[in-house]
Amino acid sequence: MLTEDSIVDILKDLNDPFLHKSLIETNGILEVKIKPEKSHVSVKIAIAKTGTAEQLQLQTQIVDALKSGGASSVGIRFSELPEEELVKHRDSMPQEQADLGLLSPTSKTTFIAIASGKGGVGKSTVSVNMATALARLGKKVGLVDADIYGFSVPDMMGISKRPVVRGEKIIPVERFGVKVISMGFFVEDNAPVIWRGPVLGKMLNSFFNEVEWGELDYLLLDLPPGTGDVALDVHTMLPSCKEIIVTTPHPTAAFVAARAGAMAIKTEHEVIGVIENMAFFESKVTGEKEYVFGKGGGDKLAEELRTEVLGRLPLQQPDWNEEDFAPSVYAAEHRLGKIYTEIANKIIHTIAN
Repeated sequence: MLTEDSIVDILKDLNDPFLHKSLIETNGILEVKIKPEKSHVSVKIAIAKTGTAEQLQLQTQIVDALKSGGASSVGIRFSELPEEELVKHRDSMPQEQADLGLLSPTSKTTFIAIASGKGGVGKSTVSVNMATALARLGKKVGLVDADIYGFSVPDMMGISKRPVVRGEKIIPVERFGVKVISMGFFVEDNAPVIWRGPVLGKMLNSFFNEVEWGELDYLLLDLPPGTGDVALDVHTMLPSCKEIIVTTPHPTAAFVAARAGAMAIKTEHEVIGVIENMAFFESKVTGEKEYVFGKGGGDKLAEELRTEVLGRLPLQQPDWNEEDFAPSVYAAEHRLGKIYTEIANKIIHTIAN
């Protein structure tokens, strides 16, 4: 008869695929449950890095071992080992894992994906201004333009330079204290991208592994709208990513954005908030607010996703400076620049807690 002790005994000799130590040594067996009447066993296992081919291999080993031990069916949930556990075993990690940089299990960089359900809601504008606001607050920030089909970050930030290659690494372009990488840097004359999903996934992987990011507090990702291949690849590559959903106040936009939020939740990303863009237009002459796209979409979306509205952004152009041209970046003292700073402070506080 299967018992918790017998199941632990079956699993004790299986190794964490990254630390190469047994699940007992890494305290990786978090939970064991048994349904005796069905001989069903469910376990929760913590490893150094989830969402990888190595995890799938371990999953197969666990299923085979438990079924050989008498289980008729097996359920497995994976999570990542806490930092304090990883520190204990860091020296045992193979060098290739230590060299993964941002994707290393020991990386301290927080990933924040900016997502939306549909195009045209200002997701990229939010991405570049959030990255800039975090950098103004003294944080080390990177920005990946992961909207590979609709890349726009370099133009929005007024970036005219391209990355250079140093050794085997790509050096990102820095602007307003933000390190930036984009598909736009690798396309000539604004040519359309016609690659299929697998190739795009490899490009994204290159952005994480082949770019010399240095030490970062936050890496923001401007995702393509919707729930297509690229968004799914990001969710798979970054299992511990935070996510912010951008919507307009219009009920339909909020309804569609809920799909992106649902995808984040299903892939165990944490939705840390909603940003309502184009919330209203305020006349400079009368001060009267006009709710061009309606009201309530952000609140409705936040309620559905069980999160909060981080901020509401009105319709207003940045102040353009021909000498330091960045058509979508709001200055720190601009009305919207101040709102972005408030949102950035909320994000820092939310992630810290």
